[in-house]
Amino acid sequence: MVRIIDHAQRRNIILAASINTYINSAQPVSSEKLAQEFDLSSATVRNIFSELEDSGYLTHPYTSAGRIPTDKGYRYYVDFLMSQIELLNNEKKSVVSEYKNKIEHFDDILEKTSEIISTITHYAGIVSLLEWEDRFFYKGLSRMLEQPEFNDSQKIRLLIQMVEEKKRLLDVINRDFKETTKVYIGKEIGCPEINTCSLVVSRYRKGKKQNGRLAVLGPRRMNYDHIIASLSFISEVVSDILEDT
Repeated sequence: MVRIIDHAQRRNIILAASINTYINSAQPVSSEKLAQEFDLSSATVRNIFSELEDSGYLTHPYTSAGRIPTDKGYRYYVDFLMSQIELLNNEKKSVVSEYKNKIEHFDDILEKTSEIISTITHYAGIVSLLEWEDRFFYKGLSRMLEQPEFNDSQKIRLLIQMVEEKKRLLDVINRDFKETTKVYIGKEIGCPEINTCSLVVSRYRKGKKQNGRLAVLGPRRMNYDHIIASLSFISEVVSDILEDT
């Protein structure tokens, strides 16, 4: 049980807990659940929910009294509330072992990497090269479509169309950015067909040259901390492998 005193701290912790709970459950989060977790009254949590909803961080579906995050809520969470983690040692060993059998051709390394990204994140893994204009490797689209957000046939059709079209998605993935990892949430991607998704992008290199991008495409309700940690580690591994090819 966690006790919270400061109101600003209370708001942030309730927002983070709401988002973490929703990410894990895919169900709107009730005030009763968080009240019990943080030793608060349900009325207090409902008031905080109302403040967060008025500020645009949470919303509630018409079918439920519980709350779910908005794009603004996810953005605040990623920028200010999310924990910074590293992959577990067994996850790191699993990634490295996937490259154990020497892969000689550059394209085969990139294709294998897209498969590894999908396996460890459970979403679509994408690998691009900066000079490619209409080509990338991707694996795991079917894993992504298993998520409850994609039980609408229209959403599935638009998503598949977007991935197969390639050019516009590549334009987003290959954008320049200063951060080690860039997170695009919902409409930030700039493609209406996938504005219910999030896209997490990291760089890989060969020597000092920034060769391309590694990316994860999934629902906005994704484990951002684990995905960022996964891409960071895979980027290091594949960059080292490319250095030796």
